[in-house]
Amino acid sequence: MKVILLQDIKGTGKKDQIIEASDGYARNYLFPKKLAKEATSVNLNAIEKAKAAESHRKDLEKQAAQELAKKMADMVVEVPVRAGENGRLYGKVTNQEIADALKAKYGMDVDKRKITVDTIKEVGDAEAVVKLYPEISAKLKLKVVAE
Repeated sequence: MKVILLQDIKGTGKKDQIIEASDGYARNYLFPKKLAKEATSVNLNAIEKAKAAESHRKDLEKQAAQELAKKMADMVVEVPVRAGENGRLYGKVTNQEIADALKAKYGMDVDKRKITVDTIKEVGDAEAVVKLYPEISAKLKLKVVAE
């Protein structure tokens, strides 16, 4: 009997996968525990439409991330930090400070965990990388200034 899995089942298959299961296994285990449903034409069409909608949604997210990456390439974010007389920083520029500066100046809410920056020890220009989507990242120009 062909069934469509509704959840990942170890040793059997992944969610939305169509597998061939024995009648007893399907009727006595998979169906009562709501782990699978029978692979009828209606259910198969529903799965195909859901996969198409998911693919379309991912394409839109990827396109939005690419547009945001183009915008970020032109941005210069000013990050105020405490510094000594010689322009040497007391601490370092953190991802949170960069995220806060982005939100303050451009109104962009970027997760601090998606920002990668090399250690910045002096006042001046620097660069950070913001990961917007799994294969899309943007370089962000930073201007580190003393408070």
